Amino acid sequence: MKGVSSAPGDYVYFKSQVPLHKIPIGTKQWRYYDFGPKTVPPLICIPGIAGTADVYYKQIMALSMKGYRVISVDIPRVWNYHEWIQAFEKFLDTIDVHHVHLYGTSLGGFLAQLFAHHRPRRVKSLVLSNTYLDTRTFAAAMPWAPFVSWTPSFLLKRYVLTGIRDGPHEPFIADSVDFAVSQVETLSKDDLASRLTLTVDAASVGSLLLSDSSITIMDTNDYCAIPQHLKDELTERYPEARRAYLKTGGDFPFLSRPDEVNLHLQLHLRRVGVEPRPEVVKSISKGGADGTDGNSQSKKKTDEEKDDRNNNMPQGSGSSSSDQSPTFPESSGSSNDPPLPTDTIQLHSSSMNNLILVQLAGEVYQSCVVFTLCYCTLVLVHGGGFISRQLV
Repeated sequence: MKGVSSAPGDYVYFKSQVPLHKIPIGTKQWRYYDFGPKTVPPLICIPGIAGTADVYYKQIMALSMKGYRVISVDIPRVWNYHEWIQAFEKFLDTIDVHHVHLYGTSLGGFLAQLFAHHRPRRVKSLVLSNTYLDTRTFAAAMPWAPFVSWTPSFLLKRYVLTGIRDGPHEPFIADSVDFAVSQVETLSKDDLASRLTLTVDAASVGSLLLSDSSITIMDTNDYCAIPQHLKDELTERYPEARRAYLKTGGDFPFLSRPDEVNLHLQLHLRRVGVEPRPEVVKSISKGGADGTDGNSQSKKKTDEEKDDRNNNMPQGSGSSSSDQSPTFPESSGSSNDPPLPTDTIQLHSSSMNNLILVQLAGEVYQSCVVFTLCYCTLVLVHGGGFISRQLV
């Protein structure tokens, strides 16, 4: 496994745009992202042992731009499954979410199934990826589990990382492993001990009231840390569930194959009746709201005043609004300062013959990549020949 590199550029931009929430609920500290129109039933992402709320940043970025609401959570410090169910229910009550669609990977998929079993009225659908039905296999492989609370942090991290396949990977999978390793490094000793305890705590998923038609099983066909016989048991439990197999992806397909994962998530949400609100995303980008649809006249007036002020600002000055909206750069006129420098130039129509048509945030652009001596420049062409040039 190669050393952890610097954070990816899209993750740096994500962190600059999407706020991280930290709230105490009882004795538990919850850390989560909540992004997208609040009028849309949320998709809640639950990570595995080696994950944090940050590992789903590619899903948050892509799906929120299409009008979906995505919530990504950290697993709090809970030490058994009854404690998890109670803590997660209190979390949902606190953020005023009653019905949810859950996407869980590895341990997160197991926790999602347990919650669906014990709180069937709250869970409307499940997306399960590289997960399992019971913990017996992991308990047998970890005889030192009773002493996990006294184990030093560096040994716990080493144990977690040994579950990630080492060796040569294709570039996207290698990058996903590096990012996951960087997230493991941010976990405290108590966080790791809690998650490992959950992995070996005696529990199994009972029968669900949820119909198989509301379940999607999304697995990778190359390899992952979950033994194949456990994944086969999951498939046998839900024989009528929708299958979504990825040819490759490793342990973290949501990072290594985000486009395929996002497509399957969209198909699942549409199949279970979740309709996106892209028109709300448009209004959010202009008004600076955090996912609510601005219908009142007073809000429209405020939005117009903000736009007027932003238009009168000198180039390079940023907006002071604390937006939670997906305002990923579309042109040089964005009021939210993108992390990379941009500028706008005039392009003659004769230069557009070999450019590629792409679609970004509902708008059709033409794009090409221009290599210079020092930079790789992404060029987006929109409308009557003006382009936004983004250094990447």
